[in-house]
Amino acid sequence: MAQKEQVLKSIQDDSIVAVLRGTEEEVVKVARAAFLGGIKNIEVTLTVPNAFQVLQRIKEELGSSNVNVGMGTVLDSTSAVNAIHAGADFIVSPHLDEDIILACHKYKTLIMPGTMTLTEMVKALSAGCDIVKLFPASLTGSKYIKDVKGPIPQINIMPTGGVDENNIDEWIQAGAFAVGIGSNLKKAGGPEFDTNKITEYAKLLVEKVSEAKYLVSGS
Repeated sequence: MAQKEQVLKSIQDDSIVAVLRGTEEEVVKVARAAFLGGIKNIEVTLTVPNAFQVLQRIKEELGSSNVNVGMGTVLDSTSAVNAIHAGADFIVSPHLDEDIILACHKYKTLIMPGTMTLTEMVKALSAGCDIVKLFPASLTGSKYIKDVKGPIPQINIMPTGGVDENNIDEWIQAGAFAVGIGSNLKKAGGPEFDTNKITEYAKLLVEKVSEAKYLVSGS
């Protein structure tokens, strides 16, 4: 399990988290393809069959390459602790749950709770969360981040749900700390599940994020 500060910095630097669902083999293949495309933060969701073993399998294959592998769709503190014991570098939940947050803090593991409203985001911030997940981001649009960061400029937001190659730059320019990319990665492989196409799609996302960051920094 990587140090919390290292994981946080990796997510900030790379700004993309691949959110993976599907069968065990599909998830492993997409993780591998996403890594080859430059994505270094992988989230295995608990909806994946044998999710803990899949997480360990990906870590064994890619962990030495500075890849962080976390567990997502974590609904309770027991699942969070089990994921951490399995080697999860970070935990993501679709909702705001104080028990999950406290469990992750106990193990000094990065927790990204799902939030939507300003009240939920402030609660997460007050509970010591370094990043909040905006979910489902498709309901808000990128302007929502600017609206939130007006009164709360210090909050780090990761939109997930509906982020793709057509709007990823908008989210970054709006102030997103990182973005979660889910089903669009898998879909990029097409009906034939071509992992080379997934790798190329990942490269495109990484390039668009880099360009967006360049525009934001002005240098």
